[in-house]
Amino acid sequence: MSSLRNAISRRAHKERTQPSSRKKFGLLEKHKDYVVRAKAFHKKEETLRKLKEKAAFRNPDEFYFQMIKTRTVNGVHKPENQANKYTQEELMLMKTQDIGYILQKLQSERKKVEKLTAVLHSVDNHPSNRHIYYVEDREEARELQSQASETSVTSPSGDVPDHIKRKTAASYREFEARKSRVSQLEKLYMEMSLKKELQKNGRKRKLREDELTCPTSKPVYKWRSERKR
Repeated sequence: MSSLRNAISRRAHKERTQPSSRKKFGLLEKHKDYVVRAKAFHKKEETLRKLKEKAAFRNPDEFYFQMIKTRTVNGVHKPENQANKYTQEELMLMKTQDIGYILQKLQSERKKVEKLTAVLHSVDNHPSNRHIYYVEDREEARELQSQASETSVTSPSGDVPDHIKRKTAASYREFEARKSRVSQLEKLYMEMSLKKELQKNGRKRKLREDELTCPTSKPVYKWRSERKR
C-alpha cells in the first residue's frame, strides 16, 4: 500500500510570498525565520534579567583590588598599563631563560641535522663491492678474472623499491626543513643575545658604516672600555 500511496501524484504546496501591496517591506518572514528571531530576543531578555538581578542584590561594601587597578573608558573596564610591572633584574632573568631555551632548541636541531646528514650520505654513497686478490702468476690471474666475470651479477641502478624512494624523499624534505629552522634559530639567538647585552650597564654606541671593517646589514655596537678594580 505504501508503494501505491507514493505513486499517486500530489499537489506541490508552495510557500506564500509577500503580497504585491507589501513588496516595500521585503521578503515575507517564514516560521523558521521567526523562530531564530524569537530565540535571539529571549536570549537578550534573559541576559538583561540576570544583570538587573545582580544589580539589585549588589553589596555596596564590596571591594577587591581590581577596582583600583582598572578604569572605565566608555563603559568598558580597562586595566592599567603594566609595562613597568617587573624590575630590571627580573627582566634580565626572564631574557636569560628565553635565550637558554632557544639555545637548547638550536643544539637539538643541529644534532638532528647531523644525524640526517650521516644517514643520507650513507644512502647516497653505496660501498663498492671490490675485492683485491693476490696471485702468483698471469695464469692464476686469468683464471680468477674469468671466474669473476662468470659469477658477477650487476644489479640495475633503477631497481629500488617505491617505498624506499618515498622514505628517501621525505628524509630530504625533513633535512631541508630542519636546516632552515636551524638558520632561523641562530638568527633569533643572535638577536636576543644582542638585546640582552644592550640592557646591561655601560656606555656604548652604534658604529657607523665607515667605521666597520667588514660591512654588514646588522647593527654593530662598541662598548667603552672600563677599568676593572
